Amino acid sequence: MFILGYFLQALAMLVHYVLMFALFVVIARAVLSWVSPDPNNPIVRAIIQMSEPLLYPVRRFIPNFGGVDLSPMLVIFAALFLDGFLVPSLQRIAASLIA
Repeated sequence: MFILGYFLQALAMLVHYVLMFALFVVIARAVLSWVSPDPNNPIVRAIIQMSEPLLYPVRRFIPNFGGVDLSPMLVIFAALFLDGFLVPSLQRIAASLIA
């Protein structure tokens, strides 16, 4: 069972890194929305392309509050919740399988 434990430990680390990357991308997208960047800039396009699949499903269910977009805040809260709940749970299960 130790192989499954090490697999879950690696999976927990991978999930943590993916969630933190998503968090930084959404924060960068929120900061970009405060300024008017050049839409032809490749970095701006990359940030928009990476963040839109995360933000669009949330935007479908949240009403518009007078031009204020709350979807980045909800995605950030969801990523932090999953990082605080899912990752330690996977690590605890992995530790019990390794020992």
